[in-house]
Amino acid sequence: MIELKHLRTLQALRHTGSLAAASAQLHQTQSALSHQFSDLEQRLGFRLFVRKSQPLRFTPQGEILLQLAEQVLPQIQQALLACHEPHQATLRIAIECHSCIQWLTPALNNFRQSWPQVVMDFKSGVTFDPQPALQQGDLDVVLTSDILPRSGLHYTPMFDFEVRLVLAPDHPLAQVERISPEQLAEEILLIYPVQRQRLDIWRHFLQPAGVSPALKSVDNTLLLIQMVSARMGIAALPHWVVESVEKQGLIVTRTLGEGLWSRLYAAVRDGEQRQPVLEAFTRFARQHACEHLPFVRDAAQPGAILQR
Repeated sequence: MIELKHLRTLQALRHTGSLAAASAQLHQTQSALSHQFSDLEQRLGFRLFVRKSQPLRFTPQGEILLQLAEQVLPQIQQALLACHEPHQATLRIAIECHSCIQWLTPALNNFRQSWPQVVMDFKSGVTFDPQPALQQGDLDVVLTSDILPRSGLHYTPMFDFEVRLVLAPDHPLAQVERISPEQLAEEILLIYPVQRQRLDIWRHFLQPAGVSPALKSVDNTLLLIQMVSARMGIAALPHWVVESVEKQGLIVTRTLGEGLWSRLYAAVRDGEQRQPVLEAFTRFARQHACEHLPFVRDAAQPGAILQR
């Protein structure tokens, strides 16, 4: 029956001494404030202050509620301030992007310098599907390119990146600037050990065209690139992952169709995205990636490709 707005209004009346001054302090009309009190007094069954008294005089019941306001409102303010303080002692992180380890590690170091009290538990999401674990409370944040509909998760955009075809320099397709799905039909596609439905090249490039090349799993990025360079297969990787190797002439990259772009997100449970630790981690990770990764687009400014 008694709401916080009523307690705040009583305090304003005590501090200002009149309805007119209280309404100005609370940014309300005097008529609206008077109506609020009349409605409240009718529901309570007693008056809270004497109208037209100079200076304004509270009834005994009004004084009791004023004491309540003086006790409760500071406690609420302290509680709200405490809600914005970091209480999370451990940050449990998983990734679905295998190559993200390359830039995430230095980003974690930057985060740790500002949040030394937070212990980070880092897991790779290559061999398992971490988003259900996030939903169940076993993880705190997942870096992913997959959005699960109606999942109860919140996805903060990190950056956009192009997935390019990775080839040996002497591969016949290295002479082609834009690759069609049909040109990959007889190739061996080297992939990470994940379900093919989680691969951008499969979902958005090969499957729509009805093309199904042979697939071969490779455990890590370095080995995968070495196998491509040795003509043991081809691969599809983010451009920033292979940029330095391409500069060395060990591999070449080509555009898939009109360009195959994907977006990386930081997923947390919906309602927890404003938690200080989670918000800070997402900010540090996104900033570090956009400042140091070549050939990515800042998700906040999707038109700008960052090339270094």
